Amino acid sequence: MDNAPAHAADEWSPRPAYWLDDVPTAYGHGPAVVLLDQTRLPQEEVRLVCSDVPTLVDAVRRLVVRGAPVLGIVGAYGVALAAARGDDVKAAVQDIAQARPTAVNLGWGARRAFAAWEASGGDALAALREARVIHTEDAQASAAMAANGAEYAGALVADRPLRVLTHCNTGALVSGGEGTALAVVRELHRAGRLGQLWVDETRPLLQGARLTAYEAAQTGMPYAVLSDNAAGSLFAAGEVDLVVVGADRIAADGATANKVGTYPLAVLARHHGVPFVVVAPMSTVDLDTPDGDGIVVEQRDGGEVTELSGMPLTPPGSPAYNPAFDVTPPALITAIVTESGVLSPVSTIAIARMSAGHDPVMRR
Repeated sequence: MDNAPAHAADEWSPRPAYWLDDVPTAYGHGPAVVLLDQTRLPQEEVRLVCSDVPTLVDAVRRLVVRGAPVLGIVGAYGVALAAARGDDVKAAVQDIAQARPTAVNLGWGARRAFAAWEASGGDALAALREARVIHTEDAQASAAMAANGAEYAGALVADRPLRVLTHCNTGALVSGGEGTALAVVRELHRAGRLGQLWVDETRPLLQGARLTAYEAAQTGMPYAVLSDNAAGSLFAAGEVDLVVVGADRIAADGATANKVGTYPLAVLARHHGVPFVVVAPMSTVDLDTPDGDGIVVEQRDGGEVTELSGMPLTPPGSPAYNPAFDVTPPALITAIVTESGVLSPVSTIAIARMSAGHDPVMRR
């Protein structure tokens, strides 16, 4: 299939979140956090101006902005916004962190900006400077993850272009740079090493069909969208060389929370002997959560399952089970790629060593 790029692969960037110092708001002119509304992609590109923390928190809950790395950036900008407005900054940290409890980066970014604000004696500019540092660090981490992951993936299958399966959306829409797992795919594409990108549609909110396909089209990757329940037939047909996914939280033992539907892919990959690789920044590693049982999984409104764009799919009153995430145990993860390197095999000791700044353990 021919997916012609709308832009050159090296130049396209959606800017999912950024700070503006002086914009018209409900309160007159003032600072705001501007978000690309991902609920309206790919049909239209619309920006949401968040001039206060409640608006920002609502946007996070509604998935206007989503994805672990960019949530860390948004969390920090949210604290800077509260400080600039003279709001209760400590309360803002709590509100932001609880907006999506599974996403560890959200509270991490908010707490970093709060610590800078507190250390400065309450200087709003200190919180903003820290948020901008986090934004820059994430772009740098994204580039490092892309390079590390592409090198690792290229060594797994060295004799031909790779056929890669991914789930949810992990590209430039979730990052200050080019993303996590999809940044690895984008790097493979640049190097001429991507044969095919298989895009799970990612039910029930279709982040793959709406967002990953959008990014793939923008950057000229060869891609095809599939129903989540078609993944098994792809594996059985031998059409998948590698699975790459992101993470919203990685426990101390390497257990990984990611968009619901990830765990079944890990099981399929193990059964068919296909490497299953998690790509995430070190900020997503949560050493305070010992294992997967300690990860709190967000439960979302059942209407996301029983309706589609407001149209009912089920009999009225049908109950629904709608976890936002599932947890993949470390035994099913071939490798974890971070900006620090590639960790394989995955274990508590290896996670601790990488978190402490030691060289990662890698065995191909």
